[in-house]
Amino acid sequence: MIKRVVHFTYRSARRIVVGVVGVTVLLLGVVMIVTPGPAIVVIPVGLTILSIEFTWARMWLKRLRKTISRRSSTERNRRAEAHRRRVTD
Repeated sequence: MIKRVVHFTYRSARRIVVGVVGVTVLLLGVVMIVTPGPAIVVIPVGLTILSIEFTWARMWLKRLRKTISRRSSTERNRRAEAHRRRVTD
């Protein structure tokens, strides 16, 4: 009986700590969007911390990864096409 209460307390405490740390890092990243700082690095770190305990953060992180991948692929294709045009001209 007592073991079950301690386990529940540990899980709750862990969830709270992960939530507070993750939200703090995420908010720092959001602030860094308008102030000098590496927001593009800090925001995914905050989501990664939150994804340890929260499913919604995992989904946001997955969506962010797809968006970054898609944008970098599009940019790479654009640069390759521009290079091909320069070489053939």
